[in-house]
Amino acid sequence: MAPRIGVIGAGALGQHHVRILRDLAGDDFRGLYDADAARATAIATQHGVRAHATLEALLAECDAVSIVVPTTAHHAVAQAALAAGCHVFVEKPFTVTLEEADDLIARARVAGRLVQVGHVERVNRAVRAALPYVDAPRFIESDRLAPFNPRGSDVAVVLDLMIHDIDLVRTLVGDRVVDVKATGIPVLTPQLDIANARLEFANGAVANVTASRVSRDRVRKLRLFQRSGYLSLDLAAGTGEFFRLRRDLDPVQLAAAPRALEEFVERIALEAPEAEPLRLELAQFLEAIAGRASVPVTGEEGREALAVALRIMREIERTLPAMAPTGAAFPFAAADVPRA
Repeated sequence: MAPRIGVIGAGALGQHHVRILRDLAGDDFRGLYDADAARATAIATQHGVRAHATLEALLAECDAVSIVVPTTAHHAVAQAALAAGCHVFVEKPFTVTLEEADDLIARARVAGRLVQVGHVERVNRAVRAALPYVDAPRFIESDRLAPFNPRGSDVAVVLDLMIHDIDLVRTLVGDRVVDVKATGIPVLTPQLDIANARLEFANGAVANVTASRVSRDRVRKLRLFQRSGYLSLDLAAGTGEFFRLRRDLDPVQLAAAPRALEEFVERIALEAPEAEPLRLELAQFLEAIAGRASVPVTGEEGREALAVALRIMREIERTLPAMAPTGAAFPFAAADVPRA
């Protein structure tokens, strides 16, 4: 029997969950709920699905739900869904605190329900293409820059944007973070708007991760350096290249005289099938709750990404008073930031 599924939250991202799950689940898509009834009705009408008047009404008809509400509400909504017997997909970041994450993981374990966290960059086309060539990277450089958008600015840029790359570098390195050095500042909001972190892993690998939401340009790039070569990924375009020493290279000739790069380096264009990352991610969730696959990003993995993000924020806050001007004025108050 196919799982019945619904969506909680019909904001800018939630409406895409509605669109995709309606297509993937068909008649087993049981509709949506949003605290803004007018918004819920508009999205339901647009996609030809049902808007439920209450959260409890939606949960009563579902075996699983996708939770796309503001981060501060993740814990309460997921808790209610688990109590109703639903498997849960929770958008990143998993929760606001580690205590909330631990609570949801424990509740899911007791209830025998699955938790998947929405770290969508894991199924980015460039990342999927690069995975066959990733071999114990020793240094990773990540840049995620974006123009300011009020949506998401209720939390620090570390939780809004950088957490994508925290999860990615942890996955690619395959080891735990043992040390963090970080800096950052608020610019347009009371929260951190620019941050940089140097992550050291137990195996000696290092990642330098930068995130900004006050950039003129939109950039999402990842570079990996490993013994076998160098990978350059453009996550925004979904493209990448792998550069490695030519296998027919004669080291004696290389040392004899200057040579053009292409004479000793082989370039491999990275290719993977085109697909909408969110559709892939939600399809994985449906496969997992149907028992045909394992959860690709578990609650435990979402918690670990959150733990690193919170550690980065603590490190920045430790030094921030010495860097930020006293009494700095910000153009946005918390109440001015719209709902996700």
